[in-house]
Parts: sequence; C-alpha cells; structure tokens
Amino acid sequence: MPNTEITLDELYGRIDHLGDDEVVLDVRRPDEFAEGHMPGSINISHTDVTSQVEKLKKYKKIYIHCKAGGRAKQATAFLEAQGFDNIVCISDAGMDAWRQRGYPVEE
Repeated sequence: MPNTEITLDELYGRIDHLGDDEVVLDVRRPDEFAEGHMPGSINISHTDVTSQVEKLKKYKKIYIHCKAGGRAKQATAFLEAQGFDNIVCISDAGMDAWRQRGYPVEE
C-alpha cells in the first residue's frame, strides 16, 4: 500500500490532536533537531532509520518530515521497503517552512 502525503499545513492542523499511537518523526540530524523541532516530535536521523525499525513498529501512524522534504522521502522509501504501510510523508516542505509560517517550535 503506498504511503500518503500531506502538506505541512495539514500536519500543523493535526499535530495537537495526535493519538498515543501516532508520532511525528523528524529525520534531520540530531544537531538540527536540537536547534528546534515540532512540538512532541521524535528524532531519528534518516541515516539511522534502518536501525530503528523495531522502535517504529509500535506506531499506528508515522508522520515523517525533515528540513525541506528530501530526507523525508528517503526515510519513507526505506520504511515502505521494510513493510510499513502507515507512513505519512510531508514532502512539500519541512522545518524551514514550519518556522517561516510561525508555527510553534520546541528547543
């Protein structure tokens, strides 16, 4: 089953209403994540997603984003190849656009 894609604005509309079995996965580097991230998101670098498959299996839905969209697409493709069918990729934008829109940022 192919992944779904939503826009950054759609994610903003959902982020405060995510269930315990849903997660926003930030696949930027840890140093980028530390400089600011979406509220409640977790960080697994796109290069480390391969080693974190078991950890991610507990979520019913995973929203993946990065800085601008490229790394999110890479992580999505990898997880789909591992059998995940619950990935929602934010491929049109990422943290740069999140900040530009004035959306909340945790540090």
